[in-house]
Amino acid sequence: MKSDFLIYQAQTTPHPLAMEVARAEGSYIYDTANKKYLDFVAGVSACSLGHQHPRVKKAITDQLDKYLHVMVYGEYAQSPAVQLTKLLAQHLPEPLESTYLVNSGTEAIDGAIKLARRATGRTEIIAAVDAYHGNSYGALSLMSNEERTAPFRPMIGDVAFIKFNCERYLERITEKTAGVVLETIQGGAGFIEPTHHFLAKVKARCQEVGALLILDEIQPGMGRTGKLFGFEHYNVTPDILVTGKGLGGGMPIGAFTASREIMSLLSDNPKLGHITTFGGHPVIAAAALATLQEITESNLMQEALEKEQLIRSLLVHPLITEIRGRGLMLAAMTPSAEIASEVILKCQDRGLILFWLLFESTAIRITPPLTISMDEIKEGCEILLGALNEIH
Repeated sequence: MKSDFLIYQAQTTPHPLAMEVARAEGSYIYDTANKKYLDFVAGVSACSLGHQHPRVKKAITDQLDKYLHVMVYGEYAQSPAVQLTKLLAQHLPEPLESTYLVNSGTEAIDGAIKLARRATGRTEIIAAVDAYHGNSYGALSLMSNEERTAPFRPMIGDVAFIKFNCERYLERITEKTAGVVLETIQGGAGFIEPTHHFLAKVKARCQEVGALLILDEIQPGMGRTGKLFGFEHYNVTPDILVTGKGLGGGMPIGAFTASREIMSLLSDNPKLGHITTFGGHPVIAAAALATLQEITESNLMQEALEKEQLIRSLLVHPLITEIRGRGLMLAAMTPSAEIASEVILKCQDRGLILFWLLFESTAIRITPPLTISMDEIKEGCEILLGALNEIH
């Protein structure tokens, strides 16, 4: 399978990890030799409830027996999508009430950009330096990294950048700005949290000039930071909320949410202002509904904070300079990119899955499923410390 994978399936890097996956369950992935790996990455924060969660599986199989795709998005009322968007609204502050379901986080970002321009009649979009919002042309245009964008230029126009957590850049948000797009916690940049009420100050500036604040919760959302949405920690409510990854419980989904007044602008003038064939797919919406129900009805969010404290207490080592992030969105920082890579690869050999961050090469990603047990955390941290000790 590995040789066919390398020949026939398009690759994202010259040297993929190429683990040959046979099955996955709970917090573990098993390869074709039946070696098990403790998953400290959760599909890059996507498998919020781990692998093969019974509630998610039941929702999928129940829906399979009813119907699959029946009509393009937004024309027919389909119970899984209706229930999902209603439950989202019930757990969001006003005026976030109307949700557009799409196929991925990057498509949701594109939809949010379009909505901000449509709602304000302006064109300028402002993003943060070292932001990562996805790889479609719209989302990629919000990336400041020249190395990653230059080969694909031209990007969409009228995009400017500010520095995350730097208040002096707020004056760049003006009456020309349609929307400011920020990750609630910067992911690829190194799991950087907002400080000194930065997000609230951005929102105040947006209100002052008539721009919209778009918060990207694709990674910190769905309970990963100890609250359902990361912005709840920072005393701010976005005008447009973008979600994805963990919302699907392992299935592909994205969503953007706004007030009914703003969202209705995509339905007319022009009609079909945003359209998707498979957004809100009934099987995927059923999985997302089950995932959201499990997260909101259980103690997983409170437990995420307790598990964070356990990880922080265990991962004390001369080669860990700090641990960034919140809840189960953590990054162990090392002195160099070489050390981080060596640890990640050694740990995979020893049965622990870790991963890199996009722009911060000295970081080790630790984003396990919310359902991971305390004993599994101890097991994983022991493997990680063993790898660090060997290097040290």
